[in-house]
Amino acid sequence: MAEVNDRNCTLCRVMRGLAFGGLGAAIGGYGALLFGVDRQEAMFYALFGALALTAFMHRKKSEPPDA
Repeated sequence: MAEVNDRNCTLCRVMRGLAFGGLGAAIGGYGALLFGVDRQEAMFYALFGALALTAFMHRKKSEPPDA
């Protein structure tokens, strides 16, 4: 029987995506506000921050070769 990877189930990936999306949005949006951007444009920075952090955390990592 094949081994089950509990850390990579569908629900786990969705929850990680939501968590990192929220963190990226907070960093992007509030970071933009700290630099003096108005609130309407800060929403766009929050959106792109969420996309960037989620994509960065979900990138494929190369696995080390078996010894």
